[in-house]
Amino acid sequence: MESFARRLLAELLGTFGFFFLGFMGIAAAIDSPGSIGSGGIAAGFGLGLAMMIFAFGHISGGHFNPAVTLGLTCSGRFPPRELPAYWGVQLVGGLLAAGLLRVLFGDAVGEALATSPANGISDGKALVLEAVATFLFLLVVSAVATDERAAWHGVFAPLAIGGFVFTAATVVGPFTGGSFNPARSIAPAVIAGSFGSLWVYIVGPSLGAALSGFAYRYLRRSGTAVEVEQEPLVDRTNR
Repeated sequence: MESFARRLLAELLGTFGFFFLGFMGIAAAIDSPGSIGSGGIAAGFGLGLAMMIFAFGHISGGHFNPAVTLGLTCSGRFPPRELPAYWGVQLVGGLLAAGLLRVLFGDAVGEALATSPANGISDGKALVLEAVATFLFLLVVSAVATDERAAWHGVFAPLAIGGFVFTAATVVGPFTGGSFNPARSIAPAVIAGSFGSLWVYIVGPSLGAALSGFAYRYLRRSGTAVEVEQEPLVDRTNR
């Protein structure tokens, strides 16, 4: 078991790396038009997440997302007392990534990093889409990273988790911006000082993650609920 301080540092670095790679796709689209399309941006987030889980998942669990930490807490696979600290370092990692890109590429890119519903999409519809996508995302995370019954448990977790983010960003992103992660939306909003529909990207993913955590807790249950402090396979593989 790694020390709590090391796990927090790994979580901060992994969140920074994940967001930096994802945000760079947006920066390329804005700063160098035609160099990358929406599929490339989605790949930056999905593959960036997978790479950071490969790098740090065995140390911190590789959550890199407050919604994931919340969902795993609700499913009984993460200790509640550690949740606030994980949320804190995830936000710091996100702020560092968003701030760095704002410094490097200027206001236009900094503002483009923020998530908001597409034209014609209401806040309510965006909230539902973000909640449902995050609900499904946490089901995938719970299955591939915390459920020993799954044949693909553990080793395939980074690819499955990153692959889901790529898929969801591709098909849901055109409507909502494809956040599924409160820190991914909070950090650019703070850096840009623009909070518009930010509440959608806090409430939607958090609600979806919590419901998914309770749902998978029920699916996993066999006789009695399972509670763990920080089991090794969660340490290695969760987003």
